[in-house]
Amino acid sequence: MVAQPEPSGTRTWRAPGRINVIGDHTDYQDGLCLPMAIDRECRVVVAPPTHPETVTATSAQMPGAVAVPTAGTTEPASVLPAWGRFVAGAVSACIDRGVAVPACGLTVTSTVPAGSGLSSSSALSVALVVAFTDLAGVTLDRVDLARLALDAEVRATGVPGGLLDQMAALHGVADHLLLLDCRALTAEPVALPRALGFVVVHSGRPRTLAGSAYAQRRAEVEAVARRLGLATLRDAAPEQVADDPRARHVVTENARVRAFADALRAGRTDALGPLMVASHASLRDDYGVSTPELDRAVDLLMAHGALGARLTGAGFGGCAVGLVQRNHADDVVAKVARALEAAGEPAPVAFAVRGADAAGEV
Repeated sequence: MVAQPEPSGTRTWRAPGRINVIGDHTDYQDGLCLPMAIDRECRVVVAPPTHPETVTATSAQMPGAVAVPTAGTTEPASVLPAWGRFVAGAVSACIDRGVAVPACGLTVTSTVPAGSGLSSSSALSVALVVAFTDLAGVTLDRVDLARLALDAEVRATGVPGGLLDQMAALHGVADHLLLLDCRALTAEPVALPRALGFVVVHSGRPRTLAGSAYAQRRAEVEAVARRLGLATLRDAAPEQVADDPRARHVVTENARVRAFADALRAGRTDALGPLMVASHASLRDDYGVSTPELDRAVDLLMAHGALGARLTGAGFGGCAVGLVQRNHADDVVAKVARALEAAGEPAPVAFAVRGADAAGEV
């Protein structure tokens, strides 16, 4: 994103989107994930208030404006336009945490495509809570900020997500993936070899978790853990879940994340692509969160030079991610975009991404 001059008296905070390279639907079972913060981001520009005791907000991409009392009394679900629910959710989450949100005017801009599965909502929530805590003079560690951002997002959407997206945005390191342990809440940077890169392809089907089967999937694996007498499926052995596809995905996906991180550290790049392909198959066949459009995007990536590919994020639409030789990234993007256009997509979306640093003030 090209930086624009800012009006006098403003401050700006940013939070990156993310791809999840491997390890989806494991975070809410205390599992392992391997995301990468990307060079597409949400920015919140904060100006002096125009109304007392009120946070006002506009978006450069979305219509409408919102006004939220700093007392945090607004029910986020009641706010229109819908994107303003994230502002209300962040204000109320911060107030309940003891953060005194000051009156201010916000302008939101984003280069993370909405409905893409690249964490546009979490990037907005993270940018907002980082801005509000800094403005209030409150210092929280990165894990507490992730929890606060998740709280804000759940209030805005009603979807009981995990911490993967928020942790990725708050721990990003340029040109690194992050090995997230969602039980210990640690994030270990793992370097991506310079010869490798990632490309993203939108499936053509927008993704929204509200109204999807996301909550149902979560309830299903939580029920399996209870039946096994376990706190979460992080503690399950493969033989315990062999006959349950939903739980089997979680356990085998954790193993794939470990194998992927180990292969990166050891320089065994030939092992990476097959692990991504196996992950997509598991998400499609065992967890049931892929779509025909996502399967098509994965197939096109593999047909046009990707070393491995899979859906990224929770599924139900959005994007697929492909591992590529970095010097071939633009070629893969162009070929997949042409193939999607030939298949009837009027405006195919495909682009290369790089690893980005963590959220913070610009």
